[in-house]
Amino acid sequence: MSTAQAPQPEGTSSPTGTTGTSDHPDDRRPPGRPAPPRAPHTPDRPPAGPAADTTPRGTHPALWFRGLLPGLVVGLPAWGAAALLSPEDGLARQLGAAGLAAVAAIALQYIRPDPDRTAEERARRAESLLAETAATVRDGLRRYDDLQSGLTRHTEDMKQIVEARLIPPARVEPPPPQALVRIESVPDLATNFAEVLAPDLPILSTFVRLEMQRVIGQMTDLTTLTAECPGENHDWMLSLTRAAESSICATSTSVDREFWNSEPASRYLHAQKEAIDEHGVPVRRLFLLESARELDDRLLRLCEEQEVLHIEVRVAVLPELPPHLLRGTTNDFIVYDEAVSFEIDQDLRDVNIRTRLIARQDHVQDRIKRFRELWEAGMSLRELEVRVDDEEDGTWMVDRA
Repeated sequence: MSTAQAPQPEGTSSPTGTTGTSDHPDDRRPPGRPAPPRAPHTPDRPPAGPAADTTPRGTHPALWFRGLLPGLVVGLPAWGAAALLSPEDGLARQLGAAGLAAVAAIALQYIRPDPDRTAEERARRAESLLAETAATVRDGLRRYDDLQSGLTRHTEDMKQIVEARLIPPARVEPPPPQALVRIESVPDLATNFAEVLAPDLPILSTFVRLEMQRVIGQMTDLTTLTAECPGENHDWMLSLTRAAESSICATSTSVDREFWNSEPASRYLHAQKEAIDEHGVPVRRLFLLESARELDDRLLRLCEEQEVLHIEVRVAVLPELPPHLLRGTTNDFIVYDEAVSFEIDQDLRDVNIRTRLIARQDHVQDRIKRFRELWEAGMSLRELEVRVDDEEDGTWMVDRA
């Protein structure tokens, strides 16, 4: 028997513990061949050979050579130039100069910017610029739309104003010349307003014009803080009572004693009751008497009726007041909110001939001071009851000093 080792077929494994080299560079077995036997208790190891290239990326000899090539290309000429130009410097200095040149050439290829990165940054900048441009264009278009809509509205407004000025409204045939009222003193606004509201009937048209003339004239007078009208103006008194917010201080003389039995007095007292109950406005009324003979049951009932409405009431007999209080005015006046004075003037026959509204602060302050002085000197309702009883019994003999 021959002791020579039998030849093994191609592609079989080497002896135990070794790994054969495959004929296929990508380490793939031909189909149909069994896997080579693995040695027992031997850990797995990656296959050797070119199929398992474990060289890290970037450390391949070809890449190293490509990286060092610029250094060699620059270093060798630098060494030759140094040897020719400075042969006395010695080999060490010549090699040092060549090495520095080679290192600089190698480093330069890592320092210079990456073309791909530069292109990416340029693309980002272009996109940002395009986005800003688009935003600017959108903002400009929005402002243009706003301006155009504003101009449209302004054009419509101007068109309406021009049409209102140039196209006169249809007018009712004016009444005969003798029925017309002069309204030159009335502002244009009041004139136009009266023409719009004028009814078809000539008499009602004239009535509207007269009322507008009166109201606008009074409102114009109030710009000087003073307005007046002939006779008694109960409408002013009621409107001011409803407009009051803080206080109402009123005097009532013997002249208007009959007023409290009239229909306007009922509306006036009702308005004062609403001001007290709904708005919490205190109302004080001081009755001023010409003599003690007016202290009777009728006056007492009048004061009690107003006290039931929560109106504070006092009575003062003028001849019994101190001399310094007799020198002031004794006309009827009402001060609303300590800001406006409502006053009624009488003639020598004690007839109410004029009503005035005065809002000048100096005048109003004088009226407030006068009212407080007379109020302090007046009698309360309880004192009035005692005084009336004394007058009826004849026990009141001497007026108070």
